[in-house]
Amino acid sequence: VQLQASGGGLVQAGGSLTLSCAVSTRTFSSYGMGWFRQPPGKERDVVAYINWSGWGTYYADSVKGRFTISRDNAKNTVSLQMNSLKPEDTAVYYCAARTSPFGSSSVGDYNYWGQGTLVTVSS
Repeated sequence: VQLQASGGGLVQAGGSLTLSCAVSTRTFSSYGMGWFRQPPGKERDVVAYINWSGWGTYYADSVKGRFTISRDNAKNTVSLQMNSLKPEDTAVYYCAARTSPFGSSSVGDYNYWGQGTLVTVSS
């Protein structure tokens, strides 16, 4: 299973970005998917995750109401729409896949990781 994240970049505070993650597998709909981020010098933490069907989602308190996670099982993709971005959202963002239909907020529960995409929010 390979994950390819894209969509990062430089944006001003208050702006928006959409991250995408393409997953190479024939059984994408059986994976729980998550987005994590790692700010410079800090640990990697969950941003959001989504269950196999797309109906179950979770958001970290810091992004609730601003970010939206979604998936397209027909296209093997998971996306993260980020609105009202803040400088503290600056981080490398990673998509991850878990061999379970359900997502998780724990880094250790994921089996496959993308390479990361940098999001920089300027003030």
